[in-house]
Amino acid sequence: MFGIGFQEMLVILVVVLIFFGPKRLPDLAKSLGKGIAEFKKASEEVRKGIDEAVRESDNEEPGTDPPAPGDVKGTDPPAPGDAKGTDPPPSAANESPPPPSAPKG
Repeated sequence: MFGIGFQEMLVILVVVLIFFGPKRLPDLAKSLGKGIAEFKKASEEVRKGIDEAVRESDNEEPGTDPPAPGDVKGTDPPAPGDAKGTDPPPSAANESPPPPSAPKG
C-alpha cells in the first residue's frame, strides 16, 4: 500500500493520535472514509463517461469513415482477369515540374 511499511504506518497513526487527540480520532476517521468513498464514486463516474465517449466515437455514423481501397463511388471494381484495373492511371499531380535551372523553350 503506497510503499509504506507497518512501522511507518504505526508512526503516522501515533502522530495523528497525538495531534488530534482520542476524542476527535473517530470523527476524523469517519470523515476520511466518507471522503475516500466520494472520491471513488466520482472517479468511477469519470471512468464511465470516458468509456461511453470512446464507445460513441467507435460507433459513429458509417458515412464518416474513409472509403476502403477500391470502394470509390462511381467506379466498378475491376474484373478478376482485367488488366486495366491493376495499374493506376497516370496523373498530372504525380509529375514533378522541371528544375528551375533547366532552359525554357
